Amino acid sequence: MALELTAARPDPALLDLPWRRPLEDWPEEILAALPRGISRHVVRFVRLSGRVLAVKEIKADIARREYEMLRDLRRLGMPAVEPFAVVSGRVDADGEPLDACLVTRHLQYSLPYRALYSQSLRKGTATRLIDALAVLLVRLHLAGFWWGDVSLSNTLFRRDAGAFAAYLVDAETGELRPRLSNGQREHDLEIARVNIAGELMDLDAGGLLQEERDPVEVSERIVTRYRELWSALTTEETFADTERWRVDDRIRRLNKLGFDVDELELTTDVDGTSIRVQPKVVDSGHHSRRLLRLTGLDVRENQARRLLNDLEVFAASTGRQGEDEEIVAHDWLARVYEPTTRGVPRELVAKLEPAEVFHEVLEHRWYMAEKAQHDVPIQLALDDYVARILPGKPDERAVVGIDTEELPVLADDSLR
Repeated sequence: MALELTAARPDPALLDLPWRRPLEDWPEEILAALPRGISRHVVRFVRLSGRVLAVKEIKADIARREYEMLRDLRRLGMPAVEPFAVVSGRVDADGEPLDACLVTRHLQYSLPYRALYSQSLRKGTATRLIDALAVLLVRLHLAGFWWGDVSLSNTLFRRDAGAFAAYLVDAETGELRPRLSNGQREHDLEIARVNIAGELMDLDAGGLLQEERDPVEVSERIVTRYRELWSALTTEETFADTERWRVDDRIRRLNKLGFDVDELELTTDVDGTSIRVQPKVVDSGHHSRRLLRLTGLDVRENQARRLLNDLEVFAASTGRQGEDEEIVAHDWLARVYEPTTRGVPRELVAKLEPAEVFHEVLEHRWYMAEKAQHDVPIQLALDDYVARILPGKPDERAVVGIDTEELPVLADDSLR
């Protein structure tokens, strides 16, 4: 059998990997020591041509289907891992067929939930992860994607200014449709609730869960948060014709949640006494797009919100609130943001992304100021943060030293 390689931009170096060996037998010298989540399939990370790739051994038809599904999700702008290639036609040294492999790019600064719990995290981590997963699920459902296997295990998480941003990592059961029915959405939601309860029970059994509440009770949050967000994004409102300001108020409320409204449906009664308004096209990333336009910084939504708040403080403290916003933003970037992020020593730059470092320095400055009972210069806060806080954090660009598959698991069948 001939080896077959399917990729949008094929890298010839892929052919140098030991495809004639089962993935679980690949030599250590070509592997990257990154944390793996619970999976039904063998997964390994490899370094290739200056990048890190995730390789999953899976049946050829499923691998091709998931590859195309991930490409479709990326074209729709959904938070998902980037598909890189499918390798099929594999045989071992004896000529026996081997499963195909799906290759995706490793998402830098991302972690599976079990790796996060291996660190020292403050209480409430579970609720923040569930909140991030609820946002991801709503976004996928708005795009017409039925996941079919919603869980913390099938998601990667990146820090986002004290919260988390969630990314889909496993799409093999998913389907894309023009629109999902309420029943399909509720089915996904029930799968999520059951899977999350099982995952939190496993953490609790291993002594890793900081929550004091029952895991089943905590898992119910996915239902509550999802329905709150779905309602805010899709509910139709009716109000008097004299209250047209409420159209703008609806848009502002959605912007506050981090969503832009590209299109609204406005309908008036026959006698013109009332107006019905319903968002037709809703897209996430309101604050991140605004920050990108002003500064060129491409960061996640909560990070962008925090950076924009600091930009507003900078404008107020320098008496420039009435000036051109882009000029003020350029000065803030040159005088505040870049000196702070560039002040991290080279040996510590892999700890956190620059935007997350900036957020943490702002938090650290606040605590220092509260303790000192007076304002603290950001350079002083940076120096103290770099000296006392940052060195103790793991390198999240490429976390090594822990394999989350080895953490205690109570019920594997709940972590599908």
